Amino acid sequence: MTKTVFIDGAVGTTGLEIAERLSGRDEFAMVRLPDEQRKDLAARREAINDSDFVILCLPDDAAREAVALIDNDHTRVIDASTAHRIADGWVYGFAEFRDGQRDAIAAARFVSNPGCYPTGFLALIAPLIGQGLLPADWPYVMNAVSGYSGGGKALIERFAREPELGFRSYGLNLEHKHLPEMKQHAGLAHDVIFAPSVIRAFRGMLVEMPLHLGAMGSVRADQLLESLTAFYAGSPIVSVTNGGEMSELLISEDDAAHDRLELYVCGNAGGYHARLIARLDNLGKGAAGAAVQNLNIMAGLDETAGLRL
Repeated sequence: MTKTVFIDGAVGTTGLEIAERLSGRDEFAMVRLPDEQRKDLAARREAINDSDFVILCLPDDAAREAVALIDNDHTRVIDASTAHRIADGWVYGFAEFRDGQRDAIAAARFVSNPGCYPTGFLALIAPLIGQGLLPADWPYVMNAVSGYSGGGKALIERFAREPELGFRSYGLNLEHKHLPEMKQHAGLAHDVIFAPSVIRAFRGMLVEMPLHLGAMGSVRADQLLESLTAFYAGSPIVSVTNGGEMSELLISEDDAAHDRLELYVCGNAGGYHARLIARLDNLGKGAAGAAVQNLNIMAGLDETAGLRL
């Protein structure tokens, strides 16, 4: 049976990429508003309540407003904003990072799409904490670099306007909207010290955690590699690689869109120092690809349908 889907915020970067992944799929019929009605409250209310699924690609306040417009008991929602990632009544839409999460998404009415940075962070650390290999009360540090599309239209326009701009470090006040979801969904005792930056590439992301395993205890890098490899075995989306056998990891200015999540474990000769690294497309598994994967799961379909793997 064909399900109707309305993307509220369809002309933004994430909304456009979701629509591309759903294009040509006969399992879904898209509900669209004319340009002049995209911000019309009555038109949005009608589209939301007439749809089986609504995907919100909106600023946080607008996403909360959209949810408040629902006056039925059947419309199911995927929110790509930050608004509901730690909210009661919402299921976190990261199928792979925890046992049972896929089933929770399938049964949920309200699903919050993870942030792009937290996707890499949680994929690396949540299983290891869950298995007791890493402590939940350690003061973790995360370094990350992203393509500028992660900053939305304003940052995309800035990089177009300032061709000399090659690298931008931000969050220098040690605050970031992704910190609460990283702490909560990893089950951490402390906030993560997060050092994000942006480079002159449209898409792509590297998320990295350096770990002094020797100061933590007896666990070594090869054990982390073995654990993550077993945890994600068979996943069509998440792969795990021994990064210590590689010479470099790259993001290129013209990287193609994709929905994979690549994890790397690097260790020194004794294994007591480690670098855990995730590479993903911030607009793919970090945004649009994750939303389509969640939609597939909620609709009872092959979760990789329409994804770029």
